[in-house]
Amino acid sequence: MRQQYQEIGSHEDALPSLPEAVSVGGSSGIAAKLRRAIMDGAYGLNERLPAERELAEVFQTSRGTIREALRRLQELGMVDRQIGSGTFVTYRQFSEHTEIADVTSPLELIEVRLGIEPQIVRLAVANATAMDIERMRKALLKVEGASDDPESFSRADAEFHLAMAECTRNRLMVWLYQLVNETRSHGQWTAMKESILVPERIGQYNAHHRHLYNMIAKRDLDAALDTIYDHLDKARGDLVGAVRTRSN
Repeated sequence: MRQQYQEIGSHEDALPSLPEAVSVGGSSGIAAKLRRAIMDGAYGLNERLPAERELAEVFQTSRGTIREALRRLQELGMVDRQIGSGTFVTYRQFSEHTEIADVTSPLELIEVRLGIEPQIVRLAVANATAMDIERMRKALLKVEGASDDPESFSRADAEFHLAMAECTRNRLMVWLYQLVNETRSHGQWTAMKESILVPERIGQYNAHHRHLYNMIAKRDLDAALDTIYDHLDKARGDLVGAVRTRSN
């Protein structure tokens, strides 16, 4: 079953014997130990972990505790458990030369934005200072002035959304959005700009930008949230349409 997986030894040297299971916090501690071993490369992609019996011996605990630890790893997307075959590593370790932007699709990026930008709006409404609002206004004018060129609009759009992130007054959120913008510059998105960013769509996006700015400036949370969801839902729909067109 699943012949592509290679059976390997127990790798017990990667999992030092522990005097008591409680010393690693039960199933959660064991899951953490196994996760670290996988991330450190002790078990590579598609390699099989030691059997439950072997792991129970290494950690001096019950097989039920090991099964719970493996379930936790599966929920994290680190392993795939196959009945009758074993537990195989699904975590893919990127090399130090691999940029996350190179392995993230435009659709994945939109899904991440749908996850974090509504929270950015919530924090912006609550925390933005007058200086933050002014910086967002200037970014709005810039993106509205770049309606004729997809490349210029894309850069200005990234600046506008970053200015909104800066309104949160949360440095980690700003850093996360800088990573989002960095990912937006990768080749897959660049190849779609010309087909997605036509003048009519740019005008619609900028109408969202203007309303979003106004609602954040007025501290109208409900209206601002409605706008960011409409904005990102439209961006996602336009992207899906472009992907289908390219694949036909």
